[in-house]
Amino acid sequence: MAAAIKTEPVTYDAGGTPLRGFLATTETQQTRPGVLVVHEWWGLNDYIRRRARMLAELGYTALALDMYGDGRVATDAADAGALMTAVVNDRKAAEARFAAAYDLLEAHPGTDGTRLAAIGYCFGGAVVLHAARLGLPLRGVVSFHGALGSMHTPAPGSVRAKILVCHGADDSLVPDSDVSAFKHEMDQARADYRFVTYEHAKHGFTNPEADTNGERYGIPLAYDATADQRSWQDMREFLRLVFA
Repeated sequence: MAAAIKTEPVTYDAGGTPLRGFLATTETQQTRPGVLVVHEWWGLNDYIRRRARMLAELGYTALALDMYGDGRVATDAADAGALMTAVVNDRKAAEARFAAAYDLLEAHPGTDGTRLAAIGYCFGGAVVLHAARLGLPLRGVVSFHGALGSMHTPAPGSVRAKILVCHGADDSLVPDSDVSAFKHEMDQARADYRFVTYEHAKHGFTNPEADTNGERYGIPLAYDATADQRSWQDMREFLRLVFA
């Protein structure tokens, strides 16, 4: 019989800003590897909570973290853009918020603090890749249709996390020049990375609400069930290997 999934809201702090995350785990006595989950530009919404629960079902302790503060969630694309831009423009605050979530998950009694990873979607993909570039002690990071631009160029040998990038071949929001620059940067850093491209997939391919949001706001987004399933399976295998 599978262990029951337990979820709960969690409140923590970074630099005086209250942060409201979501923890999902299984009710067992054994410690489990931990996975941080970083939201899209919409904020920590039901979609990200569902991904945290899915990770718990795989046997991980998952913490969906709050990068915007006070659990703020966007109501439209303009709001989402403003929230995301505020974080991007204050890199030190963003790094502190990620680090606070890392510390919370590492210290959780159900987590094996020596085995931590992070996954992120769109904006969240950029966040976890930045964490890898900084050399944080993560076993691995996974970016799903994330931005690839760099705010920190890692020195050779400084990237400690293994990296998996799940990218849509038809993602017009991430230009080919960014893909080439990312691969060159990782090669120069001697990082252990894998870049997987899913045919015909557009930006947001893992989110079933991508089609609706794309039409509503005139953004080239689209859900792709095949790419969603394949990228999740690729992530499962990746986490199995990095936590071995």
